[in-house]
Amino acid sequence: MLRSRTKHLLHCVLLFTVIGVFELCTGGIRLSGDQTAYLDPWERYGYIGTVVLYFLRLLAFLPLPQVLFNFFGLTFYNAFPDKVALKGSPILAPFICIRIVTRGDYPQLVKANVSRNMATCTQAGLENFIIEVVTDKSLGLPERRRVREVVVPPRYRPKSGALFKARALQYCLEDGVNILADSDWIVHLDEETLLTENSVRGILNFVLDGKHHFGQGLITYANEDVVNWVTTLADSFRVADDMGKLRLQFYMFHKPLFSMKGSYVVTQVGAERHVSFDNGLDGSVAEDCFFAMRAHREGFSFNFVEGEMWEKSPFTLWDFVQQRKRWLQGILLVVHSKEIPVRHKLLLTISCYSWVTLPLSTSNVVLAGLCPIPCPPLMDFVCAFIGAVNIYMYVFGVVKSFSLYRVGLVRFVLCICGALATIPFNVLIENVAVIWGLFGHKYKFYVVNKDLKPPVTV
Repeated sequence: MLRSRTKHLLHCVLLFTVIGVFELCTGGIRLSGDQTAYLDPWERYGYIGTVVLYFLRLLAFLPLPQVLFNFFGLTFYNAFPDKVALKGSPILAPFICIRIVTRGDYPQLVKANVSRNMATCTQAGLENFIIEVVTDKSLGLPERRRVREVVVPPRYRPKSGALFKARALQYCLEDGVNILADSDWIVHLDEETLLTENSVRGILNFVLDGKHHFGQGLITYANEDVVNWVTTLADSFRVADDMGKLRLQFYMFHKPLFSMKGSYVVTQVGAERHVSFDNGLDGSVAEDCFFAMRAHREGFSFNFVEGEMWEKSPFTLWDFVQQRKRWLQGILLVVHSKEIPVRHKLLLTISCYSWVTLPLSTSNVVLAGLCPIPCPPLMDFVCAFIGAVNIYMYVFGVVKSFSLYRVGLVRFVLCICGALATIPFNVLIENVAVIWGLFGHKYKFYVVNKDLKPPVTV
């Protein structure tokens, strides 16, 4: 079995190889003369046509900040760390509340995952903890010493009018409902999220260190049974994004420069209550993003949490599109909110508008061949670099998600090829989500179905 550092070195070599090959194949690095150098676009396409073509080409550079963060995050820090080792005794760790938020539509799923997460915590040596399920509908969880069910009253309304998941999260922080001290910690999970022993040890190390108020770790989507191979392989990009951009912003800057996700979030209770989830309608669709930006504005610090957790990708293409649409709409509301100063959301805004303008920048794939325009060599190089890193993200996500020793060499290679094959599909889905999100109803919270029904036997 290869060592951790050897794996990381091979991954870096592969990344640079992909970039080099892509630069040569797309003309980012020119070994011969540029055929478009003598083309006069103003004469060939006219003033309006030329301006439009160069504008569309420049839109392709909006993803550059997050591409650079992904590139340096994947190379600066070991992408294949060893098993997480405890840096202190679990007995000395502060009290931890593992909080699961659900609408209550899938009680069997929640009950099963509570039992699994309880067993994982026990096996990892966690001592001072409770699993708290926050639900809109009573689930009838069995009474256990370390399990607490909190039902959000239908009449409860936060002061700012926050809705959806933000409303439930804020209810837990209200006086008379909250049972935690400010020095305690909360681990936020979605109803389908599964802990691993690695993640429990990573959380223990994070809270024992106590230097940062908020943390987040890696989530993978290809564990156990894969329900939908297309959406799972498409989500391999998100795995690479966690290991690249997310790690760099938290390890190096300790700030949510590009925001954070809503699951596998570790928060100190006092800091969470100070920031709060009571952020009105603008903070209700992407409550995690708004919360991160407010925490950034208030000067709280973040760090990356070692260890991974498990989730499932959406089971259907419809859920996949709806999920992306909600994310886009929620982030747009955060970007346009007057409560968050521009200096705190600058990189998030650039990243968001690289997504919003995706239908326009995608047109470059066709227009580059039909309507070539002369560009400086540096411009071509950077454009090819962006494309190469984004393609490699899918390869890395598969390598990180699927174990070669578990699936075998043939299936492992097929998974990589499958992830690359899903890129056009993912681009199409993202374009549909953008158009639908821009013109659809903004204040709507679509919940993806994560309840895998067992087969019926006779």
